[in-house]
Amino acid sequence: MRIGHSLWLVGVGLLTLAGATLAAEPQNLPGENPNPIHLVRPRAAPLSAMARLGQQIFYDTSFSSSGRLSCASCHSPQRAYGPPNDGPVMLGGPDLSRQGVRAVPSLEYLERQPPFSIGPDDPNLENVNIMHMAALGRTAVRAQKIATSAQAAANIVPQGGLFWDGRASTFQDQAITPLLNPLEIDGGSVEKLVAKLRHASYSEILTELFGPGLFGNPKLLVAEAMFAVGRYQVEDPSFHPYTSKFDYWLEGKARLSAAEMRGYNLFNDPQKANCGGCHLDQPSRDGLPPLFTDHQYEALGAPRNFALAVNKDPTYFDLGICGPYRGDMATQTQYCGMFLTPTLRNVATRRAFFHNGVFQTLQQVLDFYNFRDTDPQKVYPRGSDGTARKYDDIPDRFQANIDVVDPPFDRHAGEAPAMTAQDESDIIAFLQTLTDGYKPDR
Repeated sequence: MRIGHSLWLVGVGLLTLAGATLAAEPQNLPGENPNPIHLVRPRAAPLSAMARLGQQIFYDTSFSSSGRLSCASCHSPQRAYGPPNDGPVMLGGPDLSRQGVRAVPSLEYLERQPPFSIGPDDPNLENVNIMHMAALGRTAVRAQKIATSAQAAANIVPQGGLFWDGRASTFQDQAITPLLNPLEIDGGSVEKLVAKLRHASYSEILTELFGPGLFGNPKLLVAEAMFAVGRYQVEDPSFHPYTSKFDYWLEGKARLSAAEMRGYNLFNDPQKANCGGCHLDQPSRDGLPPLFTDHQYEALGAPRNFALAVNKDPTYFDLGICGPYRGDMATQTQYCGMFLTPTLRNVATRRAFFHNGVFQTLQQVLDFYNFRDTDPQKVYPRGSDGTARKYDDIPDRFQANIDVVDPPFDRHAGEAPAMTAQDESDIIAFLQTLTDGYKPDR
């Protein structure tokens, strides 16, 4: 069990946020947060000249071989900077017919994403439900901290980074990859990108910001242009607005419906959905809004997506951290099949879930968590013998990496699933409160 999960159980053991206070409140009434806090959001300010340049590059379609794709084409601001289509992946290349290999992740809420690393799980109590810290008491908190520090030394985990496999650690590195990928923007080469930048409407701005010698150094020119894109993502509040109903509920400015409140408690219940074990939903100690991720990696064994062209090759497997799209971790086979835990903010706006886009709805995702182990025939294809081909997208030799310990994955075939149909419906209702753009009444 990961430290993040064990710490979460401590907080949830005292019930979920305000659970003890709300226990006597009728469950058919809307729920109000009895312990509102002030969230510290990024301060709104005019974009710097660097960020304004990055904004122009972000929407520039001239880099693409089709002349129709920009960063914003796959990371749509209307869809929380995620994919605008309802398919599992986006299409790119010169005629927009080449299929990508992974679902497009959102670019939102990455401003606090740490770089990729492998090391001890963070033992600090940020991961505990901090609203119950006072209830724990100083002595209990100190004892828990000592115990979890010892456990962390033996619990080495991959964490941080960008893309599903964490192979980029900066926005700058992340931005250039789609530009050169023949399945995406398909810019061809650094030299071709330089030619486009040289003739771009903002070429004079590049010179003003970086000096006249920049165009004589192709690699530096592209690197600085991508740095500008990164600055745009950091500075523009649309990439991290923190304006969901849940944010305002934390501040006491919104009330959750009965279904949303039930869903929130189920989200954090370690014997039910246990979503909060990885998708941490508590503000930081200094009031930063929750990111709904622990930045770590999991091997969940999602079904193979046969709608992907790349999966027509039976020998092809996307193994996340250990390849095939990053090569530096190929020998670290204990991480094969692991993918980054994404934020759940704006998750209800998505139509492609998991790294391969195998699911299209939140209902399908929750069914996967619910039935993967108790009734796998509901989520996996059947083999020639009629039985479910469980974990069909991970080679047998790496299936030991799959999480079978943390609830709800601690159940077995024939046992009762963790969630009822009503539970799943309530959790979806809660997940919809994570969509930005909510207008509070007060």
